[in-house]
Amino acid sequence: MTNTLALPPLANSQVVALAYDQLCTFEFGIATEIFALPRPEMGPNWYRFAVAGLDEGEMRSTGGLRFAVDGGLDLLAEAGTIVIPGWRGIDAPVPQRLIEALRAAHARGARILSFCSGVFVLAAAGLLEGRRATTHWRYTDALTARFPGIAVTPDVLYVDAGNVLTSAGTAAGLDLCLHLIRRDFGTEAANLVARRLVVPAHRDGGQAQFIRQSVPRAHEGSRLGPLLDHMREDLGADHTVTALARRAGMSDRTFLRRFESATGMTPARWLLSQRLGKARDLLEETSASIEEVAALSGFGTTGTLRHHFRLHLSTTPAAYREAFGRQAATRQ
Repeated sequence: MTNTLALPPLANSQVVALAYDQLCTFEFGIATEIFALPRPEMGPNWYRFAVAGLDEGEMRSTGGLRFAVDGGLDLLAEAGTIVIPGWRGIDAPVPQRLIEALRAAHARGARILSFCSGVFVLAAAGLLEGRRATTHWRYTDALTARFPGIAVTPDVLYVDAGNVLTSAGTAAGLDLCLHLIRRDFGTEAANLVARRLVVPAHRDGGQAQFIRQSVPRAHEGSRLGPLLDHMREDLGADHTVTALARRAGMSDRTFLRRFESATGMTPARWLLSQRLGKARDLLEETSASIEEVAALSGFGTTGTLRHHFRLHLSTTPAAYREAFGRQAATRQ
């Protein structure tokens, strides 16, 4: 790409990922893919990246990979953002020196992200007391039992609690990182990264969404692809199942089964996710009024728009724009 984005400078663009013996390879890979990969299209204000090793000497990751790092826990003192990419086990103790380093970083204003089981490190450091947090669905009961002062939220992909952010299992770390990019630099930057990763920029829903068939069969894609484009082009229309099935040349029952198999959602849920995504983009990237956003995103009325923002995003359209709009990104 020859064009670069004019990203606003961050107060501290240094990202430091924690590495440790028995490192969770996939979660660490998410941190390096997002923050360490060269991205010339992002210009000079993109993140800088380093790896802080917890353990002395050569360390091993899951799968037997042996690695060296840039430095020790002293690197956390330089970070604007710290990533805890999982942990070596929810029953594994967290060393006191790591707890102290994280507390010191938090006290001076660094943001700390955890992926999956990494939440247990933040919990051991006392950084989640009285806050909402999430983790992999397999660990939510254990987190609740061990740390009753944490408001564990089991049905979301990530929780943004300001300067402490937690994500659910494994791939939800990508969702959290894309959210942070939107928060720091806006929608366009997040969309560019998502496109390069070949993942959705917004993945609405929670951990209970399990797609039986992640990739539609070729002949289904050719039939449903134009239909999805048609729905996107007119988000405000009353897309009934019968009308959609007729357009796809299927019976209602066959259409519902194949639509959900291909997308992981019912038509109504898919349409709602598209409307929410469109509304979020408009709020982040334009100065359109709330009334205009409601109309352009297919919600019709501001009351309906506000209802769905409260229900699915736990905020209002105005508050969302204040947090993630272009002016908010400039203030970061």
